[in-house]
Amino acid sequence: MISLVRIDNRLLHGQVLETWIPKLGAQEVLVADDEAARSPLARAAMTLCVPSELCVRVEPLALTDFAALAASKQRVLVLLRDVPALVEAVHRGLSPVHAPKINLGNVHYSAGRKPVSPSVFLTADELGDLTRLAASGFDLEARAIPSDAPAGLDELARRYAAAR
Repeated sequence: MISLVRIDNRLLHGQVLETWIPKLGAQEVLVADDEAARSPLARAAMTLCVPSELCVRVEPLALTDFAALAASKQRVLVLLRDVPALVEAVHRGLSPVHAPKINLGNVHYSAGRKPVSPSVFLTADELGDLTRLAASGFDLEARAIPSDAPAGLDELARRYAAAR
């Protein structure tokens, strides 16, 4: 089963290993990312400190079978790099039936982005994409770690509108 889909441009790192994996009881992590799948260095860096009992796979987004992940007896955390990757995952079969909860954990600042949480910066197009995904049934939240209070889509839209 897919326990959570997390958007984090850092993909697999200490914060995920130390907070999200235990909270979710995840037995497997799937990094669905074309760039990371092509890079032996990125794969090695992400898996360097992973405990041996945790299964980690890094594969191209196009090869990810979301229905099979949802049907798995293992609890799987799916990591995607950014909102466009989430939109692509939905086009490739990810649905709220497979994974109702989407977590926005970390989206770095760059020009044209506005803060909606301390670690998430969105463009207007990304906020529009998230709004459409929420309307299709996904439950979206922003929070870096499980102990943070989650901010839902309405709150993210309010913060986006108020940001300069």
